[in-house]
Amino acid sequence: MNRNRPHRLVTGLDIGTTKICAVVAEMTEKGPEVIAIGEAPSNGLRKGVVINIDATVSSINEAIQDAERMSGIRIDSVYAGIAGGHIRGFNSHGIVAISGQEVSQADIDRVIEAAKTVALPADRDVIHIIPQEYIVDDQDGVRNPLGMCGRRLEAKIHIVTGAVTSAQNIVKCAHKCGLGVNDIVLEQLASGLAVLSEDEKELGVGLIDIGGGTTDIALFRDGAIQHTSVIAIGGRHLTNDIAVGLRTPQTEAEKIKRRFGAASFGLIKPGDVIEVPRLGTQKNRILNRDILVEILRPRVEEIFDLVNREIDRIRYAELLASGIVLTGGTTLLPGMAEVAEEILGLPVRIGLPDRIEGLRDELRNPMYATGVGLVRYGVEDRLDSLIEPAEKNVYTRVRQRMGSWLNDIF
Repeated sequence: MNRNRPHRLVTGLDIGTTKICAVVAEMTEKGPEVIAIGEAPSNGLRKGVVINIDATVSSINEAIQDAERMSGIRIDSVYAGIAGGHIRGFNSHGIVAISGQEVSQADIDRVIEAAKTVALPADRDVIHIIPQEYIVDDQDGVRNPLGMCGRRLEAKIHIVTGAVTSAQNIVKCAHKCGLGVNDIVLEQLASGLAVLSEDEKELGVGLIDIGGGTTDIALFRDGAIQHTSVIAIGGRHLTNDIAVGLRTPQTEAEKIKRRFGAASFGLIKPGDVIEVPRLGTQKNRILNRDILVEILRPRVEEIFDLVNREIDRIRYAELLASGIVLTGGTTLLPGMAEVAEEILGLPVRIGLPDRIEGLRDELRNPMYATGVGLVRYGVEDRLDSLIEPAEKNVYTRVRQRMGSWLNDIF
């Protein structure tokens, strides 16, 4: 394999409930250029959390080897996604006196430290610290206060935490595959980098990433994340509903969902039928296709009802001027956007990975949003690492805790 350009490569590893996906990109002057995609069925996760180390390691190895064959390059490190019901997000606020006549990097560091000084249970750790805005004296809405004159500096930040053991297990699985972990990245943050425009994030937009095990929510406004949450329902629940409702094996239920499933009766032609394999040696049955809508529609409605409750709980619906963007593999189910618009009362579009070179046609699919977003995050992180340490973005400090995680594991 070609080892001459590993320093220019970034690999995103989407460790999902139903699939493991590795996206490999090369850093170019035009931006990240994807040169390989590797996929494998995910057999060791439940609702986004590792429950079987060996099975997860096997799936990761298969996806990485697939990407290595396609690229002809050895992969030795990744940016890994993290999701699951254990993820929690909350906002915090810090305030400090400016040490001189103008804001220095040291002042910014101190105000971030003040904002993130919150008591966390011993079993939880910080995944991300995301600045939302700074306030210099009474001037709010400041993106970068460096060099501004003032006496008081405030910071509003969004803190994302997760279960320590879940993060450790992701790192452990990667290391068993011979991979270093550059960083662990919240999956809806990564997906947002892939499918949202800067204008949408500025005006206000809701990202709903519906994966196999969970539905991840991220609400943006003024260019930054304002709220994150996770709903423990995803595409695998739709598959299970078909398996139970039609009394067919899970593997067959997944095939039926992908080939014939729909969330709206308007998408079904009169007289359409499907052949349903039965358990054991029983003969296959022929059923009207609209039975799938009867099975799938209630679960889809449940997902968006729960999303709607979460948005209402924080009173954010009126602030989402750009509406809702759906992404994730489950949004490939026909009729998802229509049901979302009906329940949420907001304009809805399907988010496809964008602003990336290379395998564009292969990547124009919502199931690759997280993988592409992880690559974009990795590229930004690599560029940050070229800046002097005092000027580094606060995102990059997340890596500092990786050492303690590894010490706990090994």
